[in-house]
Amino acid sequence: MGIPTCLALYYGETTALHGFLVTYGAVFLFSAAIFLITRNNTNTHLNARDGYLFVSSTWIIATAFSAIPLVVSGSYVDYSSAYFEIMSGFTTTGATVLPEIESLPKSILFWRSETNWLGGMGIVVLFVALLPALGVSGTMLVGAESVGPTKDKLTPKIKTTASILWTIYVLFSLLETILLKFGGLSLYEAVTVTFSTMAAAGFCVKNASIGTFQSAYVDIVVTVFMMIAGANFALYYKAISGHLRSVWKDGELRAYLGIWGIISIISAISLSYNGTYDGFWQSLRFSAFQNASIITTTGFATANYINWPSLPQMLLFLLVFVGGCAGSAGGGIKVIRVVTLMKMAFVNIKQRIHPNGIFHVRVGQNSVKNEILLSISTFFGVYIATGLIGAVLISFSGADILTCFSSSFLCLGNIGIGFSEVGPTGNFAFYPSWIKWVCSFLMLAGRLELFTVYSLFSKVFWKR
Repeated sequence: MGIPTCLALYYGETTALHGFLVTYGAVFLFSAAIFLITRNNTNTHLNARDGYLFVSSTWIIATAFSAIPLVVSGSYVDYSSAYFEIMSGFTTTGATVLPEIESLPKSILFWRSETNWLGGMGIVVLFVALLPALGVSGTMLVGAESVGPTKDKLTPKIKTTASILWTIYVLFSLLETILLKFGGLSLYEAVTVTFSTMAAAGFCVKNASIGTFQSAYVDIVVTVFMMIAGANFALYYKAISGHLRSVWKDGELRAYLGIWGIISIISAISLSYNGTYDGFWQSLRFSAFQNASIITTTGFATANYINWPSLPQMLLFLLVFVGGCAGSAGGGIKVIRVVTLMKMAFVNIKQRIHPNGIFHVRVGQNSVKNEILLSISTFFGVYIATGLIGAVLISFSGADILTCFSSSFLCLGNIGIGFSEVGPTGNFAFYPSWIKWVCSFLMLAGRLELFTVYSLFSKVFWKR
């Protein structure tokens, strides 16, 4: 909170400054209490259950403290709204309860965007990168927080891996900030947009999101970096290490780029044919941006796609159930799981035709093991069930069915924008407080890949 505190001083935002100072005091008292309680504990070994509990509680507690400045400054009406907003920030969802954004103190908006950036690579991954080597415990913590069915360990030491990932993340962030500055954005605007882009998040300091800037150059830069954020960061390390051929052979990356490219072109043709925009290239500019925003689960907008023809809207809706790559900053089901499920279906068809045949599910150059296939199938089933249960709970608010369905899955997939009342021009302000807590849980469960959170509700977890 040091940077937004300095901004509050610079801009003379007294109430915001008071909010940050109160938070410092609360964190100090809480930390001191934990230190006193555990000062005589000599057991620093973490088992699997400790890892899940540590990661889940870290995200919950970090959000609880980080929401304090929003309430104390008077920027948010109640703590439920503030907690929802910060959980949306840390989980890189980008959903908001703010009907009016630009009227808030700049330091509060900066902190709001900064939570996006911190959550993009992971709070615990940063924790592991900054602490001395944690060995097996560090590996366990990063594994509990990481996204996707595969978690590449780039180096023998997990601390080094975490440091490499954060270094790549920071360098990309610096590059995007510089390019956005060339596009006419102020340093404040460039940094906050970069925070949300590289985290595949979606918070913006402008009411109309990226559409405020009305710049093809800015749209292109943000589109490129959204796609970068949605790819597996381990591939960038491989590319830097000189293994470019293995990067291009990565089956998930090729599927990710292929899905985005094909759907963007089809959407552009439809938009151009229906006269939504002037010509194919302008249509491609808007369709490529919006499709990148949804598939990477960023949640930026340059247009009100609710007014688009049915075909490009349906394609956007389908992308809600895809998500970014494993090991990326993006949320959702993940491309590798979607591709694997599709190939499992084809293999099952072949198996029925040739009962005695032996078939393998292959993604790229790799054959997927049976235990991973089972894990992917289980995840998909639990993901859909969670989204449906969330939609049922949200329906108690009285919202229409599309709004309920969209709200649940955009929170679970950490996407931020959806359809109907929670579309690109909507927000979550109309929901009662208890619905915001439901949505906060969905965002946390989606960001930590369901089972890290759900394990805490198991009787087995709490048995000695």
